Order: sequence, then structure tokens, then C-alpha cells
Amino acid sequence: MAERYPMIVAGEEHSGTRAIEVRDKYSGETIAEACTPGLEDIERAIASAHAARVAMQELSAYRRSTIIRTAAGILDAGKDRLAVTIAREAGKPLKYAAFEVERTVENLEYCAEEAKRVHGETVPLDAARSGAGKFGFYERFPVGVVAAISPFNFPLNLAAHKLGPAVAAGCPVILKPASATPLSGIELVRAFVEAGLPAGAISCLPGSGEAVGDPLVSDPRVSKISFTGSRAVGERIIRRSGLKKITMELGGNCGVAVDQSVPDLAAAAKRCVFGAFYNQGQVCISVQRIFVHAAVHDRFLELMLAETAKLKLGNPADRDTDIGPVISASEADRIMAVIAEAKDQGAKILAGNVREQNVIAPTVVTGTARGMRIAREEVFGPVVMIEKVDSFDEGIRRVEDSEYGLQAGVFTSDIGRALRAVRQIDVGGIAINDVPTVRFDHMPYGGNKGSGLGREGARFAIEEMTAIRMVVCSR
Repeated sequence: MAERYPMIVAGEEHSGTRAIEVRDKYSGETIAEACTPGLEDIERAIASAHAARVAMQELSAYRRSTIIRTAAGILDAGKDRLAVTIAREAGKPLKYAAFEVERTVENLEYCAEEAKRVHGETVPLDAARSGAGKFGFYERFPVGVVAAISPFNFPLNLAAHKLGPAVAAGCPVILKPASATPLSGIELVRAFVEAGLPAGAISCLPGSGEAVGDPLVSDPRVSKISFTGSRAVGERIIRRSGLKKITMELGGNCGVAVDQSVPDLAAAAKRCVFGAFYNQGQVCISVQRIFVHAAVHDRFLELMLAETAKLKLGNPADRDTDIGPVISASEADRIMAVIAEAKDQGAKILAGNVREQNVIAPTVVTGTARGMRIAREEVFGPVVMIEKVDSFDEGIRRVEDSEYGLQAGVFTSDIGRALRAVRQIDVGGIAINDVPTVRFDHMPYGGNKGSGLGREGARFAIEEMTAIRMVVCSR
């Protein structure tokens, strides 16, 4: 019989009368049921969080830090079990699931450190013409109740990106994990409850966006929304949320430009294979578009195809597996339709385009055109396009030619060209001699254009969970 995971309402576990099945994304087996809330449970979670604002604000910085660090230790102690949970509920290869747990622990350690550094600063008011005889300072205060809505692709770490900063800032928080992967979120919230967070200050409400997300984001007692997910859902939240503080990260179709001056083309190709197919391409900063200088294009393509052929497909619970299933049959249908459409419109499939249940073989495409979905939209699957360009500058222009703007990568040994890419590619982050899939949890992580404006590095995310109060003093 499948294990039944309770929802967590105001720090207490409840079974309720409703539940969603959580399936092993490879075998299709039901591995657990996750209890889901009714409207009365959602109301209790919000009311309790609203009432807990004072208790959270009065926690000392030291105490907040200690709670976060203790929660990190609890997760670390159960890391092997958590990795298996992620592998099964998300279809993520076990070696990457284990790495996600390690990142989560490290991420919370950053938050624990930064919880002790939430402070304001003095402001020289006499810099203004009318400011003579005055001085000022501001302090940071918790913004209030935080609604944290996390995605399926990093079900533990991206939830921690929201819960850790909220607790560090002194905010009560309600987590709505993705319906496909609720178990990791429940385990994360359990760790915070066990670590000693004040009663009522934390809840975990699994369920659909319509049933749980909509009443959560539209409630006036919620002061801050932190969302990672699709652009369509982000737009839905904006329409329903009213006047709230909102942080979003909405995805991308990241590009890479490869210069003829790259000294180790094999290493660049190997990194691009990792960036394109890591977690089945279900990563917002996955490599989707690669533009290679004509002088090295053929050799680069040869290396990419050779590295791609080495990847092992299969059960994500096996430690040797590189490519597991995508999150659902409907997503597999959508990804295969994007590939088929590109082929029908004249693109050439050089590898992949094979599906076995929900496992899609890593697919390499060339001969694409700008208007194709594969070049224009976020595929969010194990698919990469590679095109030849006549110059590095043309590669930069092609990378920039996107309505998204999360991250980008360039490979070059010319510092002038690298810095030109930094100036000309309008994205939140650029990796020099690496793929945009590179990510460190303490760095600010934003996006321009259609990618949202997330700032998920620990210090920056904590600041987003605060409000500034300015004090003006006369001498």
C-alpha cells in the first residue's frame, strides 16, 4: 500500500479527505498519496500565518539562523532517502537527485549565514539642499506572509530557495509544491517544523494551481509571492494577486555562442551536452540553442554527437543513468510535437527523436529557422539545436535574438569578445567558457524580458522578503 503523506497546516500534519497520487515517473507505479487541502485548510493556513507575523518578527537573528541551520542538518541526515524520493517522483537521475539534496543543504547554510546580516544603513540626508541638520537611517522588516510556489524540476532546492529566505527575513511562509512532485516539499517543511519554527508560521499545501494556488495568491493577507514556473502561470498569478510584492522566474531558451578561438573544443562540446540534457533538459537555464563559428562548426558537431551517444537512458533510480523520463506523458507528447514540427518545416534530426514511454532520447537538431517553435519557445526537454554562423558577433546576435533573457554562455579565448558578449546579450547572467546551466545558489539569479525578475541568491532573496522603513531625524 502506498504511503500517505499528510499536508502540513500551521505546523501540524493533517490527513484530510482528499489526496493526489504521486507516481514513479519511470515505472508509473503509485509510490505515495499526498493529502490536499480544502478551502477550510487553506483559510486556516493563511490565518495562522497572518497571526504568526509578530512571533516571527520577534525571533532574534541568531534564532532564525539556528532554525534554518537545524533544518539543513535534518535534511542532510536523511539525504540518501530524499535523493531516492526525488528520483522517483521527479524522474531525475539519482546522481543528480543526490546533488540536488546536497545543494539544498548548502543553500540553507547560506540562508542561515545571511539571516544574521539583515540590516539597514544610514542615509546622508544633508546631501539634499533642504537636508541641513537632518540625518536618517532605514531598517529592514519582514514583509509579511509569503506564498511560495515551487516547480517540479527541482522540487526540494527551489522550494528551499523560497522557504530559507522567508524564515531568515522573519516571514511566515506557506509552500505550494508542484502537484507532480509534492513529497520533497512536504519533507522540507517537516524539517523546518522539527527545527522549531513558531506555531502557525509554516504550512505545506499540495494541490493544483486552481484549487490551492488561486486562493493563496489572491488573499489580501498574503504580502509576498515567490513563484518559479511557466510564463503562462506567472501571468495568471499577476492577474489574480492584486497589490503584492512578487518575485518570479519564468524560464528561458538559453543560447550559447562558440568562437573559433576556443582552445579545447572537446571540453566545450562536453559541457554543452551536459547543459542541454541535464535533468532531461527540464531546467530553466538548459542549453537549447547553440551557434558555432563556421571554422569549427563541423568538428564541434561531430564532438557533440559523439558525447550525446554516450549518454545512458533508463530508470533514474540506477546510479549510471544519465537520462530518465520527462515529468509526464503530456509533456512527452508536447516535446515530441515540437521536434516533429521542426522536421516538417525543414529541420534535420541528427540524433534522438525516439521515445520509449516517457523517456525521450537526447535529440540534436540543425537547419532550423527563427520562426520554428524549437528556436522561439522554451522546449523544456532533451532537445538542442546547433547552427553555423559566420562570426562570433553573429553568434552573439543569434543568442540575444530571444524573447527570454535568463542566462547565456559563450566559449572564446578572446577577452574582448567575451566582454562584448557581456555588454550585448540582454540576460540576467552570462557564463564565460561555460554553459548557462552553471548555477551557484548564493549568486543573484535574475532574468530579463520574458524570464521574470527573480533574485534567488540567498542575500538577495532575503532582501526581497523585507520591507524598508525609513527614519528621518532632526538634530
